[in-house]
Amino acid sequence: MLETITVQDSVELAVVERSGFIESRHAGAAVVLSSDGEVVARYGNADALILPRSSLKPLQAIACITAGAVLDGEHLAMSTASHVGTERHAAAVRDMLTEGGLTEDSLACPPSWPSDTAARDEMVREHGEPTRVRMNCSGKHAAMLRACVATGWPTDGYLEPTHPLQAHIREVIERLTGEKIAHTAIDGCGAPVYAMTLTGLARAIHRIGTASDRSPFALHRVAGSLVRAVREHPWTIEGPGRPDTIAIETLGVFAKGGAEGVMVMVAPNGTTVALKMLDGGARASTIVAATLLARAGALTADDLTALTAALSLSVLGGGQPVGEVRPAPGL
Repeated sequence: MLETITVQDSVELAVVERSGFIESRHAGAAVVLSSDGEVVARYGNADALILPRSSLKPLQAIACITAGAVLDGEHLAMSTASHVGTERHAAAVRDMLTEGGLTEDSLACPPSWPSDTAARDEMVREHGEPTRVRMNCSGKHAAMLRACVATGWPTDGYLEPTHPLQAHIREVIERLTGEKIAHTAIDGCGAPVYAMTLTGLARAIHRIGTASDRSPFALHRVAGSLVRAVREHPWTIEGPGRPDTIAIETLGVFAKGGAEGVMVMVAPNGTTVALKMLDGGARASTIVAATLLARAGALTADDLTALTAALSLSVLGGGQPVGEVRPAPGL
């Protein structure tokens, strides 16, 4: 059976301090690429396989656009989002579907409550029920359906690994990572997710994050347009007050977290980091990624200070801060 990074191949990436006592530690692996795509730092085994989970969405979104889905602005950004299900997010997904002659019933992702507390409370007060457009991956699914409509592929069964859309997505992923897919699994939303090395994921995200929407190459133009759309509409990628959105708004980076402690981040100058927390916890992923970018010279100490202040990293005792989640001393 294939497996991810082992305990022995991991390093300490973050600690949790409470009242002067280190209460918990997050171990994992990370890799940093320079602005020109060269590996400049490794922490742990960055060549071990991981499932990128939602950090794969930028690659899947690019594949959908190159397959024919015509999306721009907020809708393009939504195609790579892991949104929190606010009404604004849901409305954008509905518009994506309507413009393709589709309905919410076309979505094959599972119904879900919003993860945004205010949106969920409002739905409960109105005696609402979980819906597919509120599922955090619904933007990705809408983009997949739009690609099918544009190309003439059947929308039924669009999540099956044998469907022509998924075959195209695999080809694009292999082209961007420079690796053959090692294993196919099923993500939480029902779509295929593919095992790759952390270094391969970093390589793909670097290519996306440094692409120009004026490139003579179609794939690069799509990637450049996607990154620009996310930076112009950071609320789409996750939601107000959420780590990815905060990082994009505060630092101007391109950031995309994934379940089970995966994070990718590209600095404005193209320096890129990809990391995986071995325990699957995401609470330290954003600040660790930014710290690694700063160590590589792509962000400043003031940038880290601003990001730390914006993120919820305090450890509380009696409702008051008594410690914090912070990068490991070795970083």
